[in-house]
Amino acid sequence: METQVRKQASTQPEMLAVHPRHQYFTIGIPQETILQENRVALAPHAVYTLVAHGYRILVERGAGLKSRYSDHEYSEAGAELVSSHEEVFKAEVLLKAAPPTLEEIELMHPNQVLISPIQLPMLEPEYISRLLKKRVTALAMEYIRDDDRGVFPIVRVMSEIAGISAIHIAADLLATNRGGQGVLLGGVAGVPPAKVIIIGAGVVAEFATRTAIGLGAEVRIFDNDIYKLMRLQNQVGRQLHTSVIHPVHLKEQLLSADVAIGAIHSQKGRTPLIVNEDIVQRMKPGSVIIDVSIDQGGCFETSRITSHDAPTFTQHQVIHYCVPNIPSRVARTASEAISNILTSLLLKAETAGIFNLITAHSGLRNGVYTYKGCLTNAYLGERFQIKSTNLDLLITSDY
Repeated sequence: METQVRKQASTQPEMLAVHPRHQYFTIGIPQETILQENRVALAPHAVYTLVAHGYRILVERGAGLKSRYSDHEYSEAGAELVSSHEEVFKAEVLLKAAPPTLEEIELMHPNQVLISPIQLPMLEPEYISRLLKKRVTALAMEYIRDDDRGVFPIVRVMSEIAGISAIHIAADLLATNRGGQGVLLGGVAGVPPAKVIIIGAGVVAEFATRTAIGLGAEVRIFDNDIYKLMRLQNQVGRQLHTSVIHPVHLKEQLLSADVAIGAIHSQKGRTPLIVNEDIVQRMKPGSVIIDVSIDQGGCFETSRITSHDAPTFTQHQVIHYCVPNIPSRVARTASEAISNILTSLLLKAETAGIFNLITAHSGLRNGVYTYKGCLTNAYLGERFQIKSTNLDLLITSDY
């Protein structure tokens, strides 16, 4: 009896109530299959953060391998690994580093949210019509805006990578064994450096200029926007050779250039052609053109889209590099950069939900081009002769 009393009187461990963690919505990360796309929309560290906040993340097996992220890393971060496209496409929100194919759109479902690049030069009307038929709400990464800072964050960070990479690529292509002139970009004592001409004075040009100067090259920048030229000089922190795009002066500089970089960005539609074929034909044999503007059509008349598998072609004895997704060349860095931006956006949807976030966040709304079966981008409506509707009107009608 005494033993029984002692047993009942002994201290019992306190059991705390554990409330199940609320799960917000499911995010799908499919494996990319087109355009030699090596990036992935979320890196493992981003998955870890989102899972910790209650999101469910589906990652297709092998999705991160080209960016050197293993399935094990994703699993350790809390992602659920799935074995097929069909499974990952059941997610409420899809994040892609490349646009979906027509076959992938067929796997989508109504009220699903897609966040991916749109890549205007390769866009077909059928792509838009299928998204509309599926009633998918699609956001173009290129048009998502940070209203507080007045920038397009994903465009900016990819432009930084493209500008740095363009100079590294040019330095490599100038080598004798690559068919170039055999010129060292920075020169050495007693031997002048290579001359680099940059057309455009935006973010790509800024980071290309920094990199080229750091390697010792001679740099000259052309743009018709005086404010951009002034801003670039201030950002670089030194006096630079800058000029408006005067045809005669630009032609003189291109004929003596070792490297020419096209870094013109169009706010709407195709990039204007700045350099005609006649000028390219008269450039130095073995010189290099890097047309970063190729994702909007290119600013050299001789440019045509190439791929990471076959990145260059030679025309008029000038080497052309015209890969539209240059940041995919350094996939791990680019993936982490995209992840950081998307994670901060998705965390804002933690309490509001993705559609309420789109409603409240004007920068996200700026990226929407289809909304629940309606085209909302006026430019695409004009281009493909499809009726477009103002997004604000559609959102208002939802309430």
